[in-house]
Amino acid sequence: MGNKNGGKTTIILRCLEREETPKPTLALEYTFGRRARRHNTPKDIAHFWELGGGTSLLELIRIPITSHNIRSFAVVLVLDLSKPNELWTTMENLLQVTRNHVNKILAKLEKTNPEVAAELKQKMRNNLQRDHPDYELVDPFPIPLVIIGSKYDIFHEFDSEMRKIISKTLRFVSHYYGASLVFTSKSEALLLKARVLINHLAFGYDKSKSVSVDPSKPLFIPAGLDSLSQIGPPPASDSDIGKMRANTPLELWKKVFEKTFPPKSSCDLQDTKDPAQDIQYAEYEVDVMRAQKNQELEQYKRNASKSWKEMDFDSD
Repeated sequence: MGNKNGGKTTIILRCLEREETPKPTLALEYTFGRRARRHNTPKDIAHFWELGGGTSLLELIRIPITSHNIRSFAVVLVLDLSKPNELWTTMENLLQVTRNHVNKILAKLEKTNPEVAAELKQKMRNNLQRDHPDYELVDPFPIPLVIIGSKYDIFHEFDSEMRKIISKTLRFVSHYYGASLVFTSKSEALLLKARVLINHLAFGYDKSKSVSVDPSKPLFIPAGLDSLSQIGPPPASDSDIGKMRANTPLELWKKVFEKTFPPKSSCDLQDTKDPAQDIQYAEYEVDVMRAQKNQELEQYKRNASKSWKEMDFDSD
């Protein structure tokens, strides 16, 4: 899930080593991949669901996440680094809806299968060692989460101060949610890094231990390998921070971020294009019948409007 046109399909195709030209995703699309962990062993299957339309189809999130697959489910959130004014709204809307749905499933599991519910909660806590200084300060996402900052090549051209604010903010959010963070572009080397994180979740491949936190380079931070002391405070002056009212650290970072990058409203992020007009789904017979029905509807509206105007109303 993530920004519209943010590069989600490209990332999936690279993960599955498919040489295909990405097409725009309509609604919720499904594909799968097979991998063997070792030579001469049966292949594991990973199911990939992709939510199209940015944040305009949030209600579809609940379709692929069920009580049957929750133990092996993971979320990959792709955020377009070249559109910082859409970044927080997109992230907040998608993660909030996902979290609410997962929490409902966990609440049901606590009644029907408490062992599994407890195992899932503990699994997410285990991303941080118990002796990590931030253990009590973070709020892990209920299922594994990878945050991918896409279009790094465009982001790299931004002013260094803007880059610093975006990078620090995403580091904080990822660490707070117990997520992994990686920046990618169309470059094969960077896509390979995203593939490493996704293949770890999808096929159980070894987790990468390498870390890159240099703000002048693409970030790569697997879950649990960052810390609040390394990230530092929100990028704002002490007097500005003192004036901001926030109930949680996340809320404070949001206010600091949106001071520099005022958010686009959710309405601006809605996908208004009618998928029925999309040329890639054209079907001649269906389209002809649809055009005919549209004409009949217009004619009916005109007739109804005319008869309405001709009606005599009693002035009393």
